[in-house]
Amino acid sequence: MPPQPWPPTEGVIDTMIGFPTDPEQLYAGIRTVLHDRESLEDLPMPAGYMFHDVPVHSERELRDPVDVTLAEMDRFGISTGLVSLSVNSEVTEIALSRHPGRFAASFTVDPNQGMRGVEELLRAHERWGVRAVSFFPHGTLPQVAIDAPLAYVYYAKCVELGVPIFVTVGIAGPRVPSLVQHVERLDQVLYDFPDLVLVMRHGAEPWTDLAVKLMIKWPNLYYSTSGFAPKYYPKSIIDYANSRGADKVLYAGYFPMGLTLERIFSELANVPFKEDVWQRFLGGNAARVLKLEGSS
Repeated sequence: MPPQPWPPTEGVIDTMIGFPTDPEQLYAGIRTVLHDRESLEDLPMPAGYMFHDVPVHSERELRDPVDVTLAEMDRFGISTGLVSLSVNSEVTEIALSRHPGRFAASFTVDPNQGMRGVEELLRAHERWGVRAVSFFPHGTLPQVAIDAPLAYVYYAKCVELGVPIFVTVGIAGPRVPSLVQHVERLDQVLYDFPDLVLVMRHGAEPWTDLAVKLMIKWPNLYYSTSGFAPKYYPKSIIDYANSRGADKVLYAGYFPMGLTLERIFSELANVPFKEDVWQRFLGGNAARVLKLEGSS
């Protein structure tokens, strides 16, 4: 059962949260590689066929996106949100400047940029104290596989900087090819970079059993629940968290991209995690992975 009181009043770390943004601006990049008419003309987001009631924001909310997200975080006990400097960067920088204790910076990389991208990462890390890097193999153009040589310089830099990398795995939500995100590709990366801390994003489906097997094998491999409504959390992941994986599964939402926090937290109460798993899932594991423990 979830901890009491529910919903939690503080201490939650959301490892994927953002700010209300004009969808045309937010998804402009990925739309350039989509081919089907529904994705290009009808869906509110590239993976909109998978989501019901995608959050829609008013003009007022788009004018004050940081306040909107903060209010939702306060409502559901989210103490810290991991936000991307690479999405709506001006708004993210405002949030990091004004509320350094509430937001932590991540930086999305595209291995196609080579050393130029590495230099941008280093500048962001120096300026904003980047706590994590993110990599969307299906969203690069051309696509870059998880275990592609182009990605290796970024894995090496993450090890050097001491930051984790969040990597999208499994079948892509947008209607683009997914082979670059096969979970098995992680095995080679973690063999080559045993000190790399890598967190899986966006489900790992349909290879969740393999994801669990690899987490058992590799001590620095983790799983986050981003992009999934809690009632759809894979059973293999819940079972793993309730057994030997209590320290390996991190909470991540998907607000405001595809899910409301109200839906997430109403459904979380019915997820059958054991009582001693909840605190680690909701915040403890992320605090350790992001090195937020003891930070102000």
